[in-house]
Amino acid sequence: MTASPYYLLLFIPILPISLLFVLSFIVRPRPRRIPVKGRHVFISGGSSGIGLALALQVAAEGARVSILARSQKRLEEAREAIRLATGVEAAIFSADVRDAEAVAGAVEEAGPIDLLVCNQGVFIPTELEKQELEEVKLMVDINLMGTFHLIKAALPAMKRRTRETGLPASIALMSSQAGQVGVYGYAAYSASKFALRGLSEALQHEVIADDIYVSLIFPPDTETPGFAQEQGRRPELTNIIAGSSTGMKADDVAKVTLNGIKSGRFIIPCNFEGTMVAIVTSGLSPQSSFTTAFIEVAGASFMRLLALFFQWNWFSSIEKWHAKNSGKLKKN
Repeated sequence: MTASPYYLLLFIPILPISLLFVLSFIVRPRPRRIPVKGRHVFISGGSSGIGLALALQVAAEGARVSILARSQKRLEEAREAIRLATGVEAAIFSADVRDAEAVAGAVEEAGPIDLLVCNQGVFIPTELEKQELEEVKLMVDINLMGTFHLIKAALPAMKRRTRETGLPASIALMSSQAGQVGVYGYAAYSASKFALRGLSEALQHEVIADDIYVSLIFPPDTETPGFAQEQGRRPELTNIIAGSSTGMKADDVAKVTLNGIKSGRFIIPCNFEGTMVAIVTSGLSPQSSFTTAFIEVAGASFMRLLALFFQWNWFSSIEKWHAKNSGKLKKN
């Protein structure tokens, strides 16, 4: 006796439901809400842009805020902006993240940290052949080594703090969509930001037993004080390839970032494009949401196909640009 095709249709929903059931058991680390009110939030690069926007938002939620940056003047202006907007008197620390001792001193003076946001960054776009090694080193030292300095300085007291309070802590690293996919003119910058992913994945393994959750944020081009200057230096091909991406305001990036941190999420994309890239690059990254894990599993093949179309478009743009400018390049 042959089963009715209509009867077989009843089994179609079983596969996704079964997958969701399995994922609800295997995703790690387990979901954890991280409170902000009354906690100490320490933000590097906190005097402007995303860092200041984030400081304003956590202060509005009742956090104790510390911000670190190099410029004492900009720090004082940021502190006043936070005070006027929220009534919170933020602590300010002037230090260069490249200086491990200065960072350690600032962190010790600030006191035990509950939420550490490594937000500092510098971006100098140009082709690697034309880029001075001093600029490469600057980006690696600030974007990558500065993050190591902050985490090394804060981690021991953060571990003690979670044991004493019984509350989870967070370490958030501000990467970039250029830390997910390399783009023409971003060789050095992408290298410094891609490295944060390896750091974050390994660090999450090391600190999960201490109830510390690592988050990795991937903002797109964001309207910050340095963005216009960065755009002016971008190679023409970079603008052609990356210029079609949708930018965001610092306040919006900060809001998405804070929501992700409070949810204990490992990967925090900031817009729809970032979410698509996060799916196609999810790989072996930790995932605490079984629904997001389901989307990653179900959408991986399609998103990989879409990514190949993007690469085809980018390489086509590069070929057309070189064909158009081959005469000029030969003269130069």
